[in-house]
Amino acid sequence: MSRDKGLIGLLRKTVRFFRDDRFRIIFGTFLILLAAYMMIAFVSYFFTWHEDQDFMWADVFSGSDVRVENHAGKIGAWMSAMFMNHWFGLASFTIPFFFLILGTNMLGLKIFRTGKSIRILIFATILFSVLLSFIFGHNTEFLGSGPGGSHGYFISQWLNAILGKAGTAFLLIILFLGFFLYSFGGISEGGFFRRKRQHKKENKSNKQDQGSENEIEANGNPSESLKEVAEEEQEEEGTVNDESDLDFTINEKKPGHEEEELKQEDHSEDDVEMTVEQSENDETDSTGSLQEDYDPTLDLSSYKYPSLKLLKDHEIGNPSVSNEELRSNKNKIVETLANYKITIDKIKATIGPTVTLYEIVPAPGIRISKIKSLEDDIALSLAALGIRIVAPIPGKGTIGIEVPNQQPRTVSMKNVLSSMKFQDTKYELPVALGKTISNETYVFDLTKMPHLLVAGATGQGKSVGLNAIISSLLYKKHPSQLKFVLVDPKKVELTLYSKLERHFLAKMPDTEEPIITDTQKVITTLTSLTIEMDRRYDLLKSAHVRNIREYNEKFVKRKLNPDKGHRYLPYIILVIDEFADLIMTAGREIENPIARLAQLAR
Repeated sequence: MSRDKGLIGLLRKTVRFFRDDRFRIIFGTFLILLAAYMMIAFVSYFFTWHEDQDFMWADVFSGSDVRVENHAGKIGAWMSAMFMNHWFGLASFTIPFFFLILGTNMLGLKIFRTGKSIRILIFATILFSVLLSFIFGHNTEFLGSGPGGSHGYFISQWLNAILGKAGTAFLLIILFLGFFLYSFGGISEGGFFRRKRQHKKENKSNKQDQGSENEIEANGNPSESLKEVAEEEQEEEGTVNDESDLDFTINEKKPGHEEEELKQEDHSEDDVEMTVEQSENDETDSTGSLQEDYDPTLDLSSYKYPSLKLLKDHEIGNPSVSNEELRSNKNKIVETLANYKITIDKIKATIGPTVTLYEIVPAPGIRISKIKSLEDDIALSLAALGIRIVAPIPGKGTIGIEVPNQQPRTVSMKNVLSSMKFQDTKYELPVALGKTISNETYVFDLTKMPHLLVAGATGQGKSVGLNAIISSLLYKKHPSQLKFVLVDPKKVELTLYSKLERHFLAKMPDTEEPIITDTQKVITTLTSLTIEMDRRYDLLKSAHVRNIREYNEKFVKRKLNPDKGHRYLPYIILVIDEFADLIMTAGREIENPIARLAQLAR
């Protein structure tokens, strides 16, 4: 145990030594001087290579009788011969710059962007070595092996054997062009193509400011431009994102992860530099605190929410409950209860669109169960299709009797969606189903009841309720925040939503129809949904959250790194029509994924 503690202590001291400012100053100065020494040796080799070409490593530490002409001495002669003759030729002049960049970085003088500069130097060394040897060949009269060195000559001859001289020339042209564009601006630094896209984006935003268009504009894949810019910026910083194949063509966008080098200098009295390090296990983006919140709606910024003008207004001409109907129902309720020796002290009527609620306050000593047992008798006296007794009404000291209106009103979707309760709701997935008995708009959050079974006989309003759910979500959510998977074995119920394919519908990549009608494809789709669900659980686990809402809030605040697989998660809502028919057709193949989704997809 003590031995382990000793090793850990030694390791900590070693790490502390390499992080010490004194070590950084000494080592940084050494690298800068080494770069200068190598440059002197390389320049001197131009004029002395013929005299020093027979110099070997074994002669470096020999006596003073062995002399060299190189101004950097024996080590300089050997070093320059290795680089200029045996390795990269004239391209070896990039090596001193490599050490110069490292040295200035160690001293805190960030003159160059270290990562990108080193990558450029390494690529330039190899490319120019091959290029010079391809052009000038193995010229023993120049530096011993020609301007490209032995390495360049070997690679160029190998390429000539495989591609021929023409193919090698074409390959070198492409590599040189890519090197030039990457190193000196071009695409990675906002060159012509990016400026052209930016110009288009500015023109598009100007058109939107003028307000000349009132229709929804969408692209089949609206994230292409932003995704390309993000990939270019990631390539600039040397990051590569591995994108696994998704089972759905969901318009999921990864934000452009822009890595910015924070140049923070602590000018304290003793001029001590402070280095801030971040744990590798931290999922937080190091630049998140300095960036604006991520907005998923920017990927489809031209999208306009549907207008309420699209809906019909059924409020005009709607029938209402007359005073005569109210008095008649009140008298019949009082008489029926009096026949059973039940007296009431007070009665109040609340008119709803289809049902009127009569609240009664029974006299002291009357048992509630006695009133509830008279439900059929009251319905008979009122000549109503059916009544419902709520005894007692929650939160009130009354008993409620719901009586259907003789002429029920039509509750319009326009009236429901235009209500302040729906417009100002803070629910994640708000759904407006209609009006309550007190004529208030009833809104609930679908995330609080993620498994919804709509059942009933023919003509009871199942399709109306389903359309109300879908319409509510379409009026409240952006395409980047919500996706539907619609299954319609009957092929006629959900077809009107096929126009949402480019915005709200998620489907399998090999599926042509936006609405799934084939039973076999339903099985594949449900299985893919379970796979997507498992992937999302992995993301929630790594983000240390319990649901999608917390995850997306963390992602919007840029506390999750897209380079580690994190992405904005839109809600996926699975809608299955004629579920009973589907179960009869496919059986357990449908039942198993449905059961798993119902258990875990929250």
